[in-house]
Amino acid sequence: MSSARSRVVTEESGRRNLRMPNSDEVFAIVTEHLGGNHVQLRCQDGKERLGRIPGRMKYRTWIEQDDIVVAEPWDWQDEKATIEWRYTSQDADQLRREGHID
Repeated sequence: MSSARSRVVTEESGRRNLRMPNSDEVFAIVTEHLGGNHVQLRCQDGKERLGRIPGRMKYRTWIEQDDIVVAEPWDWQDEKATIEWRYTSQDADQLRREGHID
């Protein structure tokens, strides 16, 4: 039994494979919750964007200020983006340690 317990601890302390942005997505920080399904984002490319929380995430994933997310800027309006993924605080810490985000 002790070997199973130590294996769990090792797995928890090890590196997790995290979802990374693809070529048309960027990391972003939620700077303000505007109500409804909209948030203000500060994207890693240096732009401020209005972020939209899609219906598939709206009630399943709670997005709050200072969360790290993956956002996909709109092709037709670069000042807006759709949120595609939210990282937990542990995942965000791992991204910072590995140098993916500031």
